[in-house]
Amino acid sequence: MPDHSTFLKNRHGRFRDSDLLRELFEMTVARCIAERLVGGHGFAVDASLIRADVHRQRSVPGEQGLPPEAVGRAVAEYLDVLDDAAFGAATPVTPKRINLTDPASRWTAATREAAFYAYSTNYLIDLDHAVIVDVEATTSVRQAEVTAQRRMIERTQARFGIWPERLVADAAYGSAPNLAWLVEDMSIEPHIPVFDKSARTDGSFERADFIYDHEDDSYICPGGKRLRRSNRNFSTPRAGVDADGSIRYRARLQDCQSCNLRQRCTPNMPARKVTRSIHEGARDMARDIATTDAYLVSRRQRKKVEMLFAHLKRILKLDRLRLRGPNGARDEFHLAAAAQNLRKLAKIIPMAQPAPA
Repeated sequence: MPDHSTFLKNRHGRFRDSDLLRELFEMTVARCIAERLVGGHGFAVDASLIRADVHRQRSVPGEQGLPPEAVGRAVAEYLDVLDDAAFGAATPVTPKRINLTDPASRWTAATREAAFYAYSTNYLIDLDHAVIVDVEATTSVRQAEVTAQRRMIERTQARFGIWPERLVADAAYGSAPNLAWLVEDMSIEPHIPVFDKSARTDGSFERADFIYDHEDDSYICPGGKRLRRSNRNFSTPRAGVDADGSIRYRARLQDCQSCNLRQRCTPNMPARKVTRSIHEGARDMARDIATTDAYLVSRRQRKKVEMLFAHLKRILKLDRLRLRGPNGARDEFHLAAAAQNLRKLAKIIPMAQPAPA
């Protein structure tokens, strides 16, 4: 056996330069495909928080930034991924705190426990036997996890030629742009709850109470009046699309003033407005799928990826990282996913019996 220092030097050098651990993981996926454990018809995706190997107190406020004395391999790796959509460029929001030991780890309070620094391991699994077909390390924010989902789907198609018919995920992946990417760009059915904030708690009419007329491109309110993009003609045509990709439909002021339902519709505004995403077609498709029996089956199957995360933390004991930096997290996640696939192979595929002497 080589000395541990030899493995350490190779891990920081040749192993990462050649992407050896990624190749090792993909070998386990290829073996599972060869043994027909991967159906390729339905995938599920999810992310789980893994604690970083840092001390909570050794940190500075996020708006202050890293001090000049912060040095080390993990700091250099953090600076390298500042423009990566899975890490520094995932969101324009400044993190609340930055750890000096491992700046790429994210301060998160997403669990019921006290806030801690973490990375996210993202799994893309096949629903037949819960084989992990891809894994990605990201910072612990929703936007980064959605980016990881896209990378894993595209990489799986390029590497193994697998094109799933449906993708199962939770509401964190139900944003309008992501649903549109799945439906329009990838032709994948989204068995995903739609991320929607149009519901109201004050008893007034919600957007769902307004009927959209596709032919006229307008909404019909409960009072029978129409809401349009514009109620007057402009000499210079306007796009009518906001920066967030939403279209506003407005009612006429005189219609709302004389309406008997005004107090239930727009009690605090002179006229009612309704917003519609430019990707509403994909959102409507996801809503229609949510009413089918196949969606109920997908909801039950999604627990398979959650069970893999439970196995990762309770059996493999990877509830806290031992390595630091984005590369260290990536190495551990690849090795853990490879180990889980090998355990799956050993459990399902019987060992060949030796021939008698």
